[in-house]
Amino acid sequence: MKEYEIKITETLGMTVTVEAANAAQAREIAERNWKDGDYILDADHFKGVTFRTLLDREKER
Repeated sequence: MKEYEIKITETLGMTVTVEAANAAQAREIAERNWKDGDYILDADHFKGVTFRTLLDREKER
């Protein structure tokens, strides 16, 4: 039998509300808050999973 590498990617998602002067600033605030650990995504935030067969030339190192 042949061996295959399968990449499993899980997606988590959360919607947050921030106050800002514009959309760009709101994104910056959300990113900073996430980096600071204000938003913790866990299994409750699971949105989906994909499975992809990696070809020999695509194998991740």
